[in-house]
Amino acid sequence: MGKEIQNGRFMAKSGEEVVVFVIGMRINKWWAIHKWWPVFTAMPAMLRELYTHKELGFLSMETTMNFRTIMLVQYWKSFEDLQKYARGDLHLKAWRNFYQKLSQSSAVGIYHETYQIKPGSYECIYANMPSFGLSKAIGSEAITPKFQSANKRMNG
Repeated sequence: MGKEIQNGRFMAKSGEEVVVFVIGMRINKWWAIHKWWPVFTAMPAMLRELYTHKELGFLSMETTMNFRTIMLVQYWKSFEDLQKYARGDLHLKAWRNFYQKLSQSSAVGIYHETYQIKPGSYECIYANMPSFGLSKAIGSEAITPKFQSANKRMNG
């Protein structure tokens, strides 16, 4: 799936509140695949649900992986939408499965971080990039002389 490059400098549209939710897992013991595989395979069904049902408040996501850790950076319309999804059937099933079966093992770790970002408290820049990160979630706009510096973008 190719992404069209936006030539020039862009920023995420300013003035919108957004929730950034970082979630992931870390494989602590590679040889214990039977312990970490269920955690790994629980996420795709939830992601399909989120991308299929935009009314849930999910906006967009970026994924990164290294040798042991998978990290998903998700963008949500509101903290309330995120909390509502966390209490939904699909997520609760995965959560219960982890804690009932896997939390007693150190073979796999999970984590999440939640940030409620208010308008005027973020700035970003993208140069010669496809739609990415926050700009993919809420839209982008060209950087004009009014927004040339990080300080101006933050306080614009």
